Amino acid sequence: MIPGTVWGATEAEREAPLPCDGLRPGGLQADRAISIDAPPALVYAWLCQLRVAPYSYDLLDNFGRRSPHRRDPMLTELEAGQRFMSQFQLVSFLLGRHITLVAGKICVTYAVRPEAKGTRLVVRMRCGAPKPIAVALALGDVLMMRKQLRTLKDLAEAEHRSGPPRD
Repeated sequence: MIPGTVWGATEAEREAPLPCDGLRPGGLQADRAISIDAPPALVYAWLCQLRVAPYSYDLLDNFGRRSPHRRDPMLTELEAGQRFMSQFQLVSFLLGRHITLVAGKICVTYAVRPEAKGTRLVVRMRCGAPKPIAVALALGDVLMMRKQLRTLKDLAEAEHRSGPPRD
């Protein structure tokens, strides 16, 4: 296994097909996954927040601006072509189930799966760049994606425990 290509994903999750597989067949595959103690609909709503911020290391990938910690319900209104995290474009989605994004030779699917006590969030990146470049991207991506998934987990679980924020 190539370093940086797996974080948290089970063998079954790595083998299950996702929409990005058909958009960028071949190339490097990197899988990440995390369990979240919140319902799938809420986790999906937090995924839609990626339209406005990356929810990773804000100093590095959000020009120093803090990713919002209050969810905007209007961001769940999706349509193909919308921008996500400034550099990605939404190419497909199934409400409450997945979003698939493309930027150049990179395609990413975020899939929401019900799990006994909440949600399993499975993410696959497919990179069609030459192998040395793809491996370097996967190594950097695992660090950024791990932070992103942990942040989304924390935000979804906090909202699930306390209910939606009040004005």
